[in-house]
Amino acid sequence: MCPQDRSPPCRPYPPAGDEVGGDDRTLGENHVPAVQEGEEVKVQCRKGIPSALRARCWPLLCGAHVCQKNSPSTYQELAEAPGDPQWMETIGRDLHRQFPLHEMFVSPQGHGQQGLLQVLKAYTLYRPEQGYCQAQGPVAAVLLMHLPPEQAFWCLVQICEVYLPGYYGPHMEAVRLDAEVFMALLRRLLPRVHKHLQQVGVGPLLYLPEWFLCLFARSLPFPTVLRVWDAFLSEGAKVLFRVGLTLMRLALGTTEQREACPGLLETLGALRSIPPAQLQEDIFMSQVHSVALSERDLQREVKVQLALLPEPASGLPPRPQARLPGAQAVFEAQQLAGAQGSAKPEVPRIVVQPPEEARPPRRKPQTRGKTFHGLLTRVRGVPTEAPPRSHRGSASFLDTRF
Repeated sequence: MCPQDRSPPCRPYPPAGDEVGGDDRTLGENHVPAVQEGEEVKVQCRKGIPSALRARCWPLLCGAHVCQKNSPSTYQELAEAPGDPQWMETIGRDLHRQFPLHEMFVSPQGHGQQGLLQVLKAYTLYRPEQGYCQAQGPVAAVLLMHLPPEQAFWCLVQICEVYLPGYYGPHMEAVRLDAEVFMALLRRLLPRVHKHLQQVGVGPLLYLPEWFLCLFARSLPFPTVLRVWDAFLSEGAKVLFRVGLTLMRLALGTTEQREACPGLLETLGALRSIPPAQLQEDIFMSQVHSVALSERDLQREVKVQLALLPEPASGLPPRPQARLPGAQAVFEAQQLAGAQGSAKPEVPRIVVQPPEEARPPRRKPQTRGKTFHGLLTRVRGVPTEAPPRSHRGSASFLDTRF
């Protein structure tokens, strides 16, 4: 579906003296991703999936349709089972916070909140060792706006376990790793923004979890959120890094913007108050896709930061190798799993039928001195004695031949 990204490697900015006006405005400029054969799906997802097709495309991209097909009764069993009282109470307190102005989630007894309750409860039963994370609420809510509860559940499973493993567990070990990766990329691609954040004491954990854990559902206009999701389900976690870097450039890319944020609160406020015109989906996504960050660059930086990460107190190190880079990798992994898990093909058996009893040879009629036409002459009225026909259908066949 989506072959490996072939964008140029991310490259550092030129020295400070080479930037016009001292602004970090050159993030990915003049970088146009090459459209090559076999990239049709990725290109279409970057353009935006039509609203009427997202219900079909999202489960196909993330592999949820295969999970549902392999476990057709799992969600129904989880939905009917009683949930853990601890998680049910926490989930119940968060239901009204998910898109409270959306008509689907206004009423506590409406199908929106009730469906959200069932999907989140089902996940806590499906993965009891992980339980419930508050950031799963807006993710599941966006899925329910487009999909039935069962499909939304399997899409949530794929996002939590394939696209972003280690994000929604009790220790969130992968979030800490990606925070360090993001700062390293920021230092390479937007060095002046990185320096400003260090000076005012804004660490990545003050803004990145809300961005990445919620897939920007709480940080961008809703039409732009859907476009981000289209690209994310197609190309994987690198889209989240590209979106984050684009937001940093829009909020703090110029000298004037940084001077207007002398402290921590002002800087965080700037990240939340980007003008809506700059976040319009077409304009914003064109900038996102122009960021010079390939999958290879991301994986290289992940390895570097993983080696520098201190030993976690929980004893559970991040497992970045479990994260799959997009729909193509998900498809290949599911194909491989299906081939390994399928039953061995049956060896064809050769069945030898016993020989039939020998029959006496059929005696040929004596036709010497006669013609077929004479044998098949039809007599009007009551037929006289005539030789019986040897086999069915011979008259019509011979009448056409002679």
